[in-house]
Amino acid sequence: MTDFLPPTIDPVAARRWQHTAPAATPWLHDEVGQRMQARLDWIAQKPRIWYHWEAVRGGLQTHALIAQRYPDAACVVVEPFAHTRAVAQQHWRQPWWQRWRGATTQVLESAPPEGADLLWANMLLHTQADPLALLRQWHSALALEGCLMFSCLGPDTVRELRALYRQLGWPEAGHSLTDMHDWGDMLLQAGFADPVMDMETITLSFASPQRLLQELRELGRNLHPARFAGLRGRGWLAQLHAALQEHVRLLDGQLGLRFEIVYGHAFKAAPRGARQWKKSRADLTGHRE
Repeated sequence: MTDFLPPTIDPVAARRWQHTAPAATPWLHDEVGQRMQARLDWIAQKPRIWYHWEAVRGGLQTHALIAQRYPDAACVVVEPFAHTRAVAQQHWRQPWWQRWRGATTQVLESAPPEGADLLWANMLLHTQADPLALLRQWHSALALEGCLMFSCLGPDTVRELRALYRQLGWPEAGHSLTDMHDWGDMLLQAGFADPVMDMETITLSFASPQRLLQELRELGRNLHPARFAGLRGRGWLAQLHAALQEHVRLLDGQLGLRFEIVYGHAFKAAPRGARQWKKSRADLTGHRE
């Protein structure tokens, strides 16, 4: 991979999504975050301070699990955008007389200079028009020997919907998603050491096309430069509903979409020879009511 800028993400659309994304945690984000936090068992060192990057979208329930795991660690929630930062500030607002009871949680627009021992970023990188720049920002935000843990969507995500759009002769259903091999390369390019990548597939089932589309709207937007150029009408939506009912079905008759989840972790180490990253694969199934 010679060019680390995703060729099928429209930067203007990506910025618009960042500023307008719902200030709430999608169900899938918390599910992935809770699976990812189990991987903290692999990290022996307990953090003195940890950063949660875009926690409102990344997973408020997951945040609580990590805080329980590290009760003595201070936390900084980094929320670069005003609408999610306001929600985070309300969520973590404490009366002054309670702050002495334990480690504090600050909500800031950007990472403070002291550096984190753990930086947590859940389901974020696949929305970035310049992901390498964000990885370098995370590298700078970590203390020496600090650990980055992240997750994002992989290229096999909603392949059923992509195939349906092609079958109907429509533009691409979504922007292309980065393979975990390329994430490993980018981690090394950003200065991280000892990257480890793995992935799993989660299949979600839905009772109706309306419920399926609601879930997708909560998760993100189509950022492909060649997406539909304008609004579609009720006739197009009815055609999409009918096509989903006919072609996107699981064995039990419900509608289903697969989501490839990529996990990665790496360390900020003193400069030394670049190391090869490791990978593993898993196949899991989950369901949405």
